Amino acid sequence: MREKIITKSAEMFLTLGFKSVTMDDIANELAISKKTIYVHFTNKTKLVEAVAFHVFESVCEGIDGICVTSPNPIQELYDIKLFVLNYLKDEKTSSQYQLKKYYPQIYQRLHIKKFEKMHESVKESLQKGIETDLYRQAINVDFISKMYFIGMTGIKDNDFFSSETYDKEYLMESFLEYHLRAIVTERGLVELNKFIKSNQS
Repeated sequence: MREKIITKSAEMFLTLGFKSVTMDDIANELAISKKTIYVHFTNKTKLVEAVAFHVFESVCEGIDGICVTSPNPIQELYDIKLFVLNYLKDEKTSSQYQLKKYYPQIYQRLHIKKFEKMHESVKESLQKGIETDLYRQAINVDFISKMYFIGMTGIKDNDFFSSETYDKEYLMESFLEYHLRAIVTERGLVELNKFIKSNQS
């Protein structure tokens, strides 16, 4: 039952926002009593916390799978972009923005975990790119990895990139191109141009 509550809550929070979904709404959707939810989660904050980390772990698992199977680091980034967009396809509100505003402590803990995970993963990917002559030898792997995290986090900030003005896919696509153009070799640019062309067609 705990897993069912988390799964349904995740779906509702991503679609409607952390703030607007109540415990009553979740109970009604699952056709259970509110008391049943409180058996597993003493309050809404505990449920939000469980859901936020559940979504994080699910996304991490998907990304890890892509890192193992992608033929090269450029393809890997585009595959990850598609996976994340597909995973969050029903997100109607900026869940990160709401989490930061209404549940700042959970947001902060999650932010640290995201950084740790992404920093290591991107460093490995950058190293692979250097070894396969897709990325320039001279890049500072640690620095670029941190800049990538800041950029990917930044484009999700509703204060700067409101969902009314910017489409999620456009933001991710533009940032990926911006990031890759700064680090690719001539060989890497040929590979990158394939993806840019395929996304324009």
